[in-house]
Amino acid sequence: MNKENKGKKLGVKKKSVKEWNERKALKASNSWTVLKVIAEFVDGYERMNQIDPCVSIFGSARTKPDNEHYKLAQQVASALVEEGYGIITGGGPGIMEAANKGAKESGGVSVGLNIDLPFEQGYNPYIDPDKVFNFNYFFIRKVIFVKYAQAFVVLPGGFGTFDELFEVLTLIQTKKIAKIPVVLMGTAFWEGILQWLKQTMAEEYKTISNADLDLLPVTDSPEEVVKIINDFYDGKELLKPNLPY
Repeated sequence: MNKENKGKKLGVKKKSVKEWNERKALKASNSWTVLKVIAEFVDGYERMNQIDPCVSIFGSARTKPDNEHYKLAQQVASALVEEGYGIITGGGPGIMEAANKGAKESGGVSVGLNIDLPFEQGYNPYIDPDKVFNFNYFFIRKVIFVKYAQAFVVLPGGFGTFDELFEVLTLIQTKKIAKIPVVLMGTAFWEGILQWLKQTMAEEYKTISNADLDLLPVTDSPEEVVKIINDFYDGKELLKPNLPY
């Protein structure tokens, strides 16, 4: 008995199925989107391949220059430049601007992975002119953030910062990239979420393991960030893009 007759015999009413409007236009649009995605990946890879090892710094675009976290981002970027690393940020204002400023003023490489948004200003003035990137797609931008970073420093931020942080943690946890340092800065800001991760996720619901929490050291000291990263790479030849990304 075929499915249609079987459905009639059981008295099952066939459901109507939603359909796309203008299906032909959709197919054409998808084809062009794929080509634009490929072009953005190729451009990002080719340009970043010319830049030496960097540390990605994440944080809020809303943080003002008189804020303690702005100053902390500037200090840690400067300290990392002194160790020979370049700095990658999202290219915008706030924490991103502070990190690029710290890199620029210390004579280091300052990279900005800017995203085209209708409601935010463009890139900050502390990015090296030849290292300004403009992305249309968040997911491509995140791949570049991850692929070319030797460590991640995460300062207080909003949804975008948390998205970037948990993307990195997921990739490390699932071994899609090698384990590399992920350091949180701003202990007062992170205290609540770390407690929730431990008590709710790890202990009560067991959706992560306690070992996963070891991926997240937290500090207020730029010197401690540098030490964590240096200790990780001490005697190891691991300065290379993160694969398979």
